[in-house]
Amino acid sequence: MTVSKTTQTELIRVAHVLADTARPVTLAYFRASALVADNKVGAGFDPVTVADRDAEKAMREVLARERPEDAILGEEFGHQSGTSGLTWVLDPIDGTRGYISGTPTWGVLISVANADGPLFGLIDQPYIAERFVGGFGMAEVQGPTGSSPLQSRAPRPLSEATVLTTFPEVGTQEEGAAFRAVASRAQLTRYGMDCYGYALLAAGQVDLVIEAGLNAYDIQAPIAVIKAAGGIVTDWAGGPAHDGGRAIAAANPEIHAEALAILKDAMDG
Repeated sequence: MTVSKTTQTELIRVAHVLADTARPVTLAYFRASALVADNKVGAGFDPVTVADRDAEKAMREVLARERPEDAILGEEFGHQSGTSGLTWVLDPIDGTRGYISGTPTWGVLISVANADGPLFGLIDQPYIAERFVGGFGMAEVQGPTGSSPLQSRAPRPLSEATVLTTFPEVGTQEEGAAFRAVASRAQLTRYGMDCYGYALLAAGQVDLVIEAGLNAYDIQAPIAVIKAAGGIVTDWAGGPAHDGGRAIAAANPEIHAEALAILKDAMDG
């Protein structure tokens, strides 16, 4: 479906309203000593807090008022159908583990998508007050020092590259081994960045982000921002990544191809 310029402007406006709405809700609980995290799963630890739930509720209330015809997919409250062909994909706090640990690497992820994937996305870090936006001809970061364009890094060999992921184990043992096959050839590997890693890639600070076990709401906003900044995001087979699963985000097609070949070889072997 084609989105008119008028609709694009409206979608951008609503995305910022959503982020402005979620910011004070998430900040109200951040680094609060009384914050309690519930575990979503029986085995392991997948935390959720009142901040996650309240922020998504607040954003859904905005959409009910501003864009009632659009569908919604949110981490905490699932899917709500719509009639417009557009879906808002919301992660009220991406990186709840970081959030409850007091680290400022979590963020609010907001995107609007059609059947082919995200059209516009926003990564908001409320505590730092940085907002990375991409799509509909926009690619910029807005922060305490003002606004500046987003541009991913120029090509460089993997041996000179920085690669990020959130969890050292990455996913399954097989996925972790594939990630390490790439990371072992990079100059620098860093862990624990959550969605902020994707923002750094769009800002030209790092070369690769490689993850597995993602949901659609984890990756759709980063896809839009990174593509707008000149980068590329696919799954580990080189196909679309907007439904989640395994994702490789790269600053440019050259380093994407180099890293993807290593991942494929490791997974096939």
